[in-house]
Amino acid sequence: ASYYERIERNLLSRGLLRTDGGGPDTPYTDTDLLRNFERIVFFDEYAPGGGYRPSSGRAGGLRKWQGPVRMGIEFGASVPRDQQVQDRNTITAYANRLSQAARHPISASTRNPNFHVLVMSEDDRAEGLARIRQMVPDIDPATMGIFRSMPRSIHCLVVAFSGKGDPHTYTQAIAWIRAEHPPLMRESCVHEELAQGLGLADDSPAARPSIFNDDDEFAWLTTQDEELLRLLYSPDLKPGMTPDQARPIIRRLLDERAGGPV
Repeated sequence: ASYYERIERNLLSRGLLRTDGGGPDTPYTDTDLLRNFERIVFFDEYAPGGGYRPSSGRAGGLRKWQGPVRMGIEFGASVPRDQQVQDRNTITAYANRLSQAARHPISASTRNPNFHVLVMSEDDRAEGLARIRQMVPDIDPATMGIFRSMPRSIHCLVVAFSGKGDPHTYTQAIAWIRAEHPPLMRESCVHEELAQGLGLADDSPAARPSIFNDDDEFAWLTTQDEELLRLLYSPDLKPGMTPDQARPIIRRLLDERAGGPV
């Protein structure tokens, strides 16, 4: 907890972890939006099944959820009750915001959740790992290893699982949020990991304003990130599409939308 408190203080002292969503100092164009969409949607941060090994850098097919996303929230035994209340309220409100941005059914739900948000401390790791095995009995060793051996430099993570025979349609996801983070960094983890688990899988240093950028400038979902989600969940973009197949559709959607950057 002390380690992450020092990180947050350092980031804030440098004007990072912004919560304003972007403004006049962070303009972007439709060209930027298209470029960032392709980078963030069609590429992976890590190699699938390769633990923390970087991805090959090759584009894959578009991935997203087709059915409703029901986010279940679980806390480790060590997480204080007042923090549980705060985090549950944060995640519930954010799920509603994601649903509005994507125009897709996304909610916090205790009934048959398929997107599991685990708020766990290091003291809760064994408990969290046991829950993951219950939720995904056939989880492969490399993916399990991601949760088991999270280095301190990994602030939080999410893994999304696709259905059998359909590698581009998500049917389940697990996000791990470190309970030791101070409040703003916990919120930042919630914003990034829950959005990434919807299909915005990669980061790009060129994306600004965006939380899908390793520079920590923004703590909360930005205006551009909301546009990325809205594009991704357009019914015209289908799971498995390649960048070449999606590009003309995205250009048309950008041309048709009312308002926004030009």
